[in-house]
Amino acid sequence: MVWTSTEVAAWATSWLWPFFRIGAMLAVTPLFSARYVPVRVRLGLAAALTIVVAPTITATPSVAPFSAEGLLITLQQVLIGVLMGLALRLVFTVFELAGQIVAQLMALHFASLVDPNSGVQVPMLSQFYLVLATLAFLALNGHLLCIEVLAESFEIIPVGVHGMGRDGFWSLVLQGGWIFSAAVLFALPVVAALLIVNLAFGVMTRAAPQLNIFAVGFPITMIIGFSLMLVTLPGVSAQFEQLFSDAIAYLRALLGSSS
Repeated sequence: MVWTSTEVAAWATSWLWPFFRIGAMLAVTPLFSARYVPVRVRLGLAAALTIVVAPTITATPSVAPFSAEGLLITLQQVLIGVLMGLALRLVFTVFELAGQIVAQLMALHFASLVDPNSGVQVPMLSQFYLVLATLAFLALNGHLLCIEVLAESFEIIPVGVHGMGRDGFWSLVLQGGWIFSAAVLFALPVVAALLIVNLAFGVMTRAAPQLNIFAVGFPITMIIGFSLMLVTLPGVSAQFEQLFSDAIAYLRALLGSSS
């Protein structure tokens, strides 16, 4: 059997372009993109998913991979994968931001450590909420749902020159406002209670100026803050499930509107 260069190029692109989309999504999606996950593991997982998903794709364009049109298709697959990963990453950003808000009010924002997922310093409370979000993500089979949405994306937006348009990217930018609103709503009980505590300390300072508010206020603020976190802890899983379901629905609607 003799293989022509056209047949070899068509066979290669039928696996290569799905690999680019899958690899780009895994490079951004939470848990898969963590720094403690070696690059070889990500590449191996992307290759394994490509072997499973590529045969289910109806057809890929017969374009030379190193031509101008082929490079454009490659760029589109990378952008689609990155966009999908960012849409899912917004959910974890909500918990990180909520932890920063609570830590700021509890005067614990200076207690920070390096986040193994992003490699930047975040408050310890943010890391605490991120760990809870990661455990809820695994408990809800979020990693399997991400792979399911990834496989569906090849049916909604087939491999081709026309992929995700500027409307899709602008929609993701506008979705950034959802991060702040969701984070504030998540941290609202603790924020409201600590605000009342700070107002009470302000009244105490005016009534008794000789009172050392720093020596008394910090321990009481931290005790009340940790107590409220303990009370609201059972709702973290339900809150994450709701936010993650909204993110998956938004991602599917975004892919559908871009097709």
